[in-house]
Amino acid sequence: MEWTADVAAGDWLRARIDDPWGGTMHDTVLRGFAAYARVLHPASRERPVGRAWPVEGDAAAWEAFTADRPEIDGEAVTWATTAAAFGTVMHPLAQWQRLVRSGDPYGDGIAPRDADGWRYDAPADGDLEPETLAVLAGILARHTTTPDDGCLALWEGWGGIVGGTGYGPSRYALDAGPDADPRHEAFLAHSVRDVFNEVFRRPTWQPGILSDEISRGPRFALPQREYVLFRGGVSELADPAWGRNAPWRDPERGLHGFDRFVHSPNLVWPADRAWVMATDIDLNATIVAGTAELVDAIAADSRLEAARIPAGAVIGWTSDEVNA
Repeated sequence: MEWTADVAAGDWLRARIDDPWGGTMHDTVLRGFAAYARVLHPASRERPVGRAWPVEGDAAAWEAFTADRPEIDGEAVTWATTAAAFGTVMHPLAQWQRLVRSGDPYGDGIAPRDADGWRYDAPADGDLEPETLAVLAGILARHTTTPDDGCLALWEGWGGIVGGTGYGPSRYALDAGPDADPRHEAFLAHSVRDVFNEVFRRPTWQPGILSDEISRGPRFALPQREYVLFRGGVSELADPAWGRNAPWRDPERGLHGFDRFVHSPNLVWPADRAWVMATDIDLNATIVAGTAELVDAIAADSRLEAARIPAGAVIGWTSDEVNA
C-alpha cells in the first residue's frame, strides 16, 4: 500500500453516491451493482466467574468489585446469538441496539446484560477487525481480475492519522500501570493540556501518523466524507496481520502494546471496478456491492455473519421495524 495524490482515481464513485443524502445505504454505498451483502462487525460479551455483576449505579458495590479483581470470562459473539439471548429476531437488516432492547440509538452508557449474566459490548462503528477483514478480503480477491491493484481509502478524521494546526500533539499515550488510581489517570489525561497558557500561544503544526506531505496533500471527497487515498490490492488485506504494513499504522502505539489496533480501510475497490467494499464510519456493518456470485459467496461463508440485502435498503437504527 502506498499513498497517492491522484484522487481522481475515485471520481467514478462520486456519480453513484446519493448527493444530497437520501437516508438509504446509498448515502455511502454505490448504486448500480447487481447485488449487495451486509457483513456484520463482531461483538463481544463478558461476565465474572462465580459471581454477578454489581448493580449499575451502585458506586460502592462497583468499587468493591473492582478491588476484588474477579476473573472475567470474555468471548466474541455473533448478532444471531445476541438476538437469541435477548429474545429478539435476527434478520438481514437487524440493528444492534434493537437486538439488545436498548432505547437509545447511541447507547445510554450502560452495557446491556442478558439473563445469564453476560454483558455485551457493541460492534465497532467504522472498523472491521483484522480476522474478519482477512476472510472477506480473501473472497473479494477471488472475484476480481485485479486482486493486486486497486485503491483503499481511509477516513481522514480518525484521531492522529493526519497532522494539522493546533495547540497540542495529535495523539498521546498514557500508562499509569495496572494499579493506578483512577484519579491519577484523570490527572495525567488533563496534564497534556495547558489551559492557562494556550490562550497566549499561537497554534502550530502538529504532525500526524502519516507524513506531512500526505497530511497536506489532496483528499478524495465524497458527500460528507473526506478520505486519504492509497494504491494497493485487496490481496494485501487477506492476511490478518495486514496492519503491520499499513502506512497509517502508528509505531508509537505499538510501543505501548496497541499494535493490533490499526483502522481498517473505509473504502476498497479493485482496478477493474468489479466491486466496492464500504465500511462507513457511522455503521457497525460493512457493505459490499458487487455481482450476485460474490454476494452469494460472502453470505455462504460460515466465518462471516453476512446476508444479502436489497438495493436501496435503509440501515439506520430506526429501520429495524421487526424489533421495534
